[in-house]
Amino acid sequence: MSYVSLEECLLDLEKNGHLVRIKEEVDPYLEMAAIHLRVYEAGGPALLFENVKGSRFRAASNIFGTIERSKFIFRDTFSLVQQLIALKDDPVKALKHPIDNLKTGLAAAKAFPLKNPISKPVLYEEIQISDLPLIHHWKMDGGAFVTLPQVYTEDTDQPGIMKSNLGMYRIQLTGNEYELNKEIGLHYQLHRGIGVHQTKANKKGLPLKVSCFTGGPPAHTVAAVMPLPEGISEMTFAGVLGGRRFRYCYRDGFCISTDADFVITGEVYPGENKPEGPFGDHLGYYSLTHNFPLMRVHKVYAKKNAIWPFTVVGRPPQEDTSFGELIHELTGAAIPQEIPGLKEVHAVDAAGVHPLLLAIGSERYTPYTPTKQPAEILTIANHILGTGQLSLAKFLFITADDSKQLTTHNVQAFFEYVLERIDLTRDIHFHTNTTIDTLDYSGTGLNSGSKVVFAAYGEVRRELCKEVPSLLKSLQHFHHASLAMSGVVMLQASFFSTYEMAKVEMELLNEQLNQHNDALNEVALIVVCDNASFAAENIRNFVWVSFTRCNPSHDIYGIHSFTENKHWGCKGPLVIDARIKPHHAPPVEKDPTTEKRIDRFFEKGGSLYNMLNL
Repeated sequence: MSYVSLEECLLDLEKNGHLVRIKEEVDPYLEMAAIHLRVYEAGGPALLFENVKGSRFRAASNIFGTIERSKFIFRDTFSLVQQLIALKDDPVKALKHPIDNLKTGLAAAKAFPLKNPISKPVLYEEIQISDLPLIHHWKMDGGAFVTLPQVYTEDTDQPGIMKSNLGMYRIQLTGNEYELNKEIGLHYQLHRGIGVHQTKANKKGLPLKVSCFTGGPPAHTVAAVMPLPEGISEMTFAGVLGGRRFRYCYRDGFCISTDADFVITGEVYPGENKPEGPFGDHLGYYSLTHNFPLMRVHKVYAKKNAIWPFTVVGRPPQEDTSFGELIHELTGAAIPQEIPGLKEVHAVDAAGVHPLLLAIGSERYTPYTPTKQPAEILTIANHILGTGQLSLAKFLFITADDSKQLTTHNVQAFFEYVLERIDLTRDIHFHTNTTIDTLDYSGTGLNSGSKVVFAAYGEVRRELCKEVPSLLKSLQHFHHASLAMSGVVMLQASFFSTYEMAKVEMELLNEQLNQHNDALNEVALIVVCDNASFAAENIRNFVWVSFTRCNPSHDIYGIHSFTENKHWGCKGPLVIDARIKPHHAPPVEKDPTTEKRIDRFFEKGGSLYNMLNL
């Protein structure tokens, strides 16, 4: 269905049992986010908040809360978009089957944005930032944030919509040093198109004009998170996915999405930054306060009866998980097509996406060699770490599977496959003093840290233990040995104090285990953590603890480790120190007082009682 507006989409969801209205007054300070989180966790519907305290505008959330609901929204265009992407990867298909691909050709016609449409509903009225639903998501957040923004910028060298960038970069509306209604914060990270545009504007000494769209047809929101190649306009994708051309005009030199519910326009001047954050982010921790670009507000527009869309991020999975699933289903084999030899790649959502990347490649380089060992997958790994947002991966596990039975999406089976085959003396490759995800505080500074590649291929080298070896149950200073999965043991230690002390502790562990390699042949990985029982409870906890709290160059050790010709390896099990460090950001946690306050919505008589059967 081609939605003209966000409200049309919400009415369609309601008609089909996918939305519930909340008529009671709800406080945007913590309450709205807490309700959203509880409904999302229960697999519940989209929400329409009709009475937001302090604002005359309605708000909606959990619109994309399940992959099923996301696919329902785009049910009329989903398969056509998949076909278009497939045709891009193999254009010969169109020539072989012209009749079959007629529909995709017609769909592609919707890709061209429509300038200066007759109807411009978003220009209905001018408002102020303080009129918006100022949603404060987590208790330690620095203020109210826009969490589903569509941030639009243009290339000063090649102005116009076809060379523009549309991205989802969070916007801080209040708090810190921002002057209300006049200034807001613009947070963006590495490998984002907006950075290219700001760099060009700065070189010319010009302010970067920024338009922040919110709402509008749901395809516009998805387009803002779609990983398109640089130079391809997200508005063309929005038109195809939404089955409706992206409509826009210009006002005071700013691009306006005329179908949006709200548009905030403003300018970012060279060298103007202010502290932004903290913000409870998608790794499950707060991103802390740092200087980011300051956006001077020009004007704020709203359509008649506009609806403010929002989401809540925190420890995954959250609603943004569905975005990832939707993108994966739409793009299919697009990423493997870009990297020769790559068959499958999976950024693990439960680990916060960028900290952990799993990949399956090919091994075709040396078919004449009887001994199987990593070769082609090493070059594929380097290609991955040089490709777009994949380059933000901190831990990359890559293998090849001749049987073609392995998948990266069964995380536990993938790990066990790799750990059975990895040669810990040969297959560990570090990248030190490099860039990592802005939101990852495990490194040495903002955007700074290390990466590691585990490239394993060949015959099975070890049978992984199915229970904790007795030797690991009687260690000094390391307790509560727990099996996370076959061959992986969690050990609990005292809280991390300094890296100097950590080296002493790891050497103590090494001394206790170094003489017992035979007893540990079935253990490939030991993870030292703050709470072994929690970390070993399920695969979700294991990957979150192990890979979000570790800087590879600083926190990876090994039993009987060595360095030879600058290559590091270990002859016993690999050891990861995944304890929380003093410089790490604190994890996001629900506020007990707020949780009690929102119980009224889920009790008998509340808006959400019948829908969730609570």
